[in-house]
Amino acid sequence: MRSFALGIAGYSGGGKTTLIEKLIPVLKSRGLKVAVVKHDAHGFQMDHEGKDTYRFSAAGADRVMISSAASGFAEIDKSPRSLEEMLRGINDMDIVIVEGYKGADIPKMYVMTERNEYREPDDIAKAEAIITDAPKRFESSGKTVFDIDDVCSIADFIYKKVYKKAVGDMEFTHFDDEGNARMVDVGMKDITRRTATAVATVLVNKETFGLIKSGGVKKGDVLTVAQIAGIIGAKKTPDLIPMCHPVIIDSADVRCRLNEEKTCVEIEATVSCSGRTGVEMEALSACSAAALTVIDMCKSVQRDIRIADIHLVHKTGGIHGEYHAK
Repeated sequence: MRSFALGIAGYSGGGKTTLIEKLIPVLKSRGLKVAVVKHDAHGFQMDHEGKDTYRFSAAGADRVMISSAASGFAEIDKSPRSLEEMLRGINDMDIVIVEGYKGADIPKMYVMTERNEYREPDDIAKAEAIITDAPKRFESSGKTVFDIDDVCSIADFIYKKVYKKAVGDMEFTHFDDEGNARMVDVGMKDITRRTATAVATVLVNKETFGLIKSGGVKKGDVLTVAQIAGIIGAKKTPDLIPMCHPVIIDSADVRCRLNEEKTCVEIEATVSCSGRTGVEMEALSACSAAALTVIDMCKSVQRDIRIADIHLVHKTGGIHGEYHAK
């Protein structure tokens, strides 16, 4: 799947670059991976401080590209590329902000300010929104209008009204057009190697910890039984989580360790497969099943055992690539 592209367009000098520079960190705070593609009709120099691409990168963009007929294409190589060619090469970003390329067939928000004499593009009727320093001037346009300094509202609009409309509602939702629950069709996705690692913590008191460590729990070896339960939990995930796809798991490695300093059982599960969808839920289910089994094995000794901090720590594969929890 190609990343969603949104144009920030308008005639030169209107403030597009500064706006994009401000939007990048706000969009990233929404959890999006953001790239910027800039079109410079007059050619460009390789990136250095003060240049637009430098500013986008410093603002936190995950990837920055620039292209012109005069100087070629710059990310690594310098062969000229069209916008379509560049977008085809970006499949691991959530949103690509495109500066320039006024004629490109992508959703656009137009920047019209005093600095570019409020010049309206020919295809203003197709604009998703107008961004300006004089909102009242465009009240009768029939378009959503934003003050150019209201960056948070612009970012919210991009995320909720444009990005979610184009990507979330059509491709990632678990509901069909009539509101009925459905399993997402992953048939067109590439088969890739996928792994996921999740962790959980089971907090026990000193007495329970001592019994687990010494093998004194009447029901048996707590850590071994929990480990087996975790493996079964990974394999049974589609039976427990309604919209999870059944996947052929290549391996499920569940490890249960005692942490004497924190008097807890630490659980780590790594699951892998080669498929069209990931195994994050399998890893999380493995941790959950193992943690619940620790409680079941020890509940006669301690009633207030607590499961804490179940979360994904690492994944690989898929369109978003590698993920590491911060």
